Amino acid sequence: MNKLYALLLTLFCASLANAQDKTPSNESVARITGRIVDSLSHQPLQYATITVYKQKETKPAGGGMTGPKGTFAVDDLTPGSYTLTIGLIGYAPHTLRAVTLDGKKAVILGDIMVGKKATDLQAVTVTAPRGLVENKIDKLVYNVEKDVTSLGGVATDVLKKVPMVSVDVDGNVDIMGNTNILFLINGRPSSIFGNSLADALQAIPASQIKSIEVITSPGAKYDAEGTGGIINIILKDNKLNGINGNLSLTGGSRLQNGSLNLNARHGNFGINAFFSGNAQLPSTTRNSSIRRSYDSAGNLVDNLMQNGSSRFLRNGFESGIGFEWAPDKHNTISANAGYDNFGNHNQGTTEQHEQKFDPATTTPNFDLASLIRSTSQFRATSLDWELHYKRTFEQEDRELDLSIDGSQGHNSSAYTQAQSMPNGDSTFGGSQGSSTGHDHEVNFRLDYVQPFGDKVRLETGGRVQLRQIASNSPVYTFDPGIADYPYDSSQSNALTYNRHVYAGYASLTFPLFNFLDVKGGLRYERTETDAGFSKAPNTNIPGYNTFAPTIIFSHSFGDEQTLKIGYAHRIHRPNYRWLNPYINASDPKNLSGGNPFLQPEVADNFDLTYSRSFEKGSAINVQAFYRKSSHDIQPFIQYYPNFTLGDSVYSDVSVSLPMNVGAEANTGVNIYGSVPVGKKLNLRSNISVFNRHITTGSLGGSAINSFNYRINLNASYQLSSTFILEFFGNFNSARNEIQGRYPSFTSYNFAARKQFWNKKASIAFTTTNPFGFYVDQATAVKGSNFTLNSLRRVPYQSFGINFTYKFGKLEFKKDKEEEKEPAQPDSM
Repeated sequence: MNKLYALLLTLFCASLANAQDKTPSNESVARITGRIVDSLSHQPLQYATITVYKQKETKPAGGGMTGPKGTFAVDDLTPGSYTLTIGLIGYAPHTLRAVTLDGKKAVILGDIMVGKKATDLQAVTVTAPRGLVENKIDKLVYNVEKDVTSLGGVATDVLKKVPMVSVDVDGNVDIMGNTNILFLINGRPSSIFGNSLADALQAIPASQIKSIEVITSPGAKYDAEGTGGIINIILKDNKLNGINGNLSLTGGSRLQNGSLNLNARHGNFGINAFFSGNAQLPSTTRNSSIRRSYDSAGNLVDNLMQNGSSRFLRNGFESGIGFEWAPDKHNTISANAGYDNFGNHNQGTTEQHEQKFDPATTTPNFDLASLIRSTSQFRATSLDWELHYKRTFEQEDRELDLSIDGSQGHNSSAYTQAQSMPNGDSTFGGSQGSSTGHDHEVNFRLDYVQPFGDKVRLETGGRVQLRQIASNSPVYTFDPGIADYPYDSSQSNALTYNRHVYAGYASLTFPLFNFLDVKGGLRYERTETDAGFSKAPNTNIPGYNTFAPTIIFSHSFGDEQTLKIGYAHRIHRPNYRWLNPYINASDPKNLSGGNPFLQPEVADNFDLTYSRSFEKGSAINVQAFYRKSSHDIQPFIQYYPNFTLGDSVYSDVSVSLPMNVGAEANTGVNIYGSVPVGKKLNLRSNISVFNRHITTGSLGGSAINSFNYRINLNASYQLSSTFILEFFGNFNSARNEIQGRYPSFTSYNFAARKQFWNKKASIAFTTTNPFGFYVDQATAVKGSNFTLNSLRRVPYQSFGINFTYKFGKLEFKKDKEEEKEPAQPDSM
């Protein structure tokens, strides 16, 4: 048997040598052979296109296509030096240079590894064929353009449907339980998020959004800000040749919005512009609460009951313009500017009944009924701009980016509050206030990418952020003696806040042990803050250094499967509102303010993710996570029988201040799945389950545990190629926080869309919570000497109709011709 093996091996080697030495009969020509294989799975790739160029020539000298085994052969080539280009849909272009033929024998290149597009491991799709959700190495992408039930809504409505993201009834957003999120628009910060996040998200129509990126393991290139991660909202654009655009209009019972996008591109120059606006029609929220306060012996001393309503509306618009110019294939200059304007108005009345008890007799010795009337309004504007230069090179993936961007925001707000007898006469208390200010930010960025071979890639760069905030907030307190509102210096406030962040980073992507792809990096940030508070003029906020390491290990194997492990160190800086010691007394029974002694919150985030796509369109993505944060910042409520503020003394009052409460750990799993059922029905679901453990640190008290879960279901049914029905349902469980239990939240949507005019136009009907007008939100908060139970009935039902129209001419010919242009040597 051994002799037989030896004989077969000898014959095999002889035949192989003979094949390698075999040349065409004409010695003046030669051939190139090889095999194209996937760089991760090492499987042969069929239908890859091979094009051969003789050096310094632009016309192809030959070419071919790989067969079922990934092999190719290019014959009849004259002696000389050649360049090979390899192209295949879904894979990054690959180039081999300086392949020399002497005309005497064939050149056998062997296996040629090619990688999928985005060679930094970012292109693994785990979704249904329509591409609603994509999972990449450091982010999850939700393609809003594929979402029917979000038509006519706003950014908040879209975020509810993004895996790992949760939105409550007030528009507060969290990623797997963490609300400390860095929000970006087109990869850049904006001052609109610094004023009122809920209002900013409500001002962006869903029709204006192209996609939303959720980055739970940000690489070193990203800012270290945001312990929960990053949410990047990508607005619509179009880089195809021609003149085109789209129009979207929505009318409804709760929301009205519209958007217009225009794009024009010819050759190497493109320009785009957009305008969008929205309005939330007036709606009335019902409020009721009971707060009971106790003395040190546990006896009831005060009982405060409030019952009222508030009428709320908001509106806003945004617009922008941008251009991109590529004077040649290696240089691109772009610039854009956008303007945002949004705000809200609120008017309410509250019937208040307060009782004070004598602990010895447990009977009320004080009983006062009153009426509180209040109004408030808010308006913010922001001008965002960016100038960007990008330089690419002949070496694939090598590039240089330089940019400067800024955001100039201005805001104003005002309120009035008056407390009187139940019939509205005899005002005996109240206050009026206003606030005007600005939030200006400028960023300088430098990013450079240097590949080393096909699989090793170095990224490095830096950023300088300069931010300046100022505000002035005069307050006028009611004086019953003169029945007027004189200026109150003790409650008025002014501040200046300057924060500079200097950052640098380095990141390396490389293979390890022939089966792992690694992307690791380190980011350094120096934060310096100079603040002036009128209520604490000598406040000193020391600077601090942040070292933020990140690393991701990824392995792809057969059947479109990927396994990755990620770690990221993150920071959450207290914003200027949290640091400002000013006490807001617009509600005399519930005061709130800032804390200049807050420390930054820091977190360590770990992820283990498995994803797989199946042949018939099914997909699954499972992410186990662990989030540990220290110096956790949360609002903390304390009850005071008497609280002195300036010259005023407030009795039986709750004061809410942000505090570093200790540490918080979230451990859980998020599961996203998509399953086509037949040819017309597609089901998608996202389930998130996690346990939150909070230690209170210096605040005292026992640790808090909370089991939380969220689940949503999205079903779409394609009645025909132009008619689709969709359903989306979402449930968030109640949660325990450091002082109490906060409510669950349920919402559901139905939608139907009909396309016509060759799918250039569509009309859609959408409805949210059609079978219930209100969403009830019951909250139970408890402190060392008080309990607070409240109920809010928030109107959430809506009906709407959306019309969308895409217009214009698209030209593809030039792009295809440019793709055939042969590679040239590097030059700078």
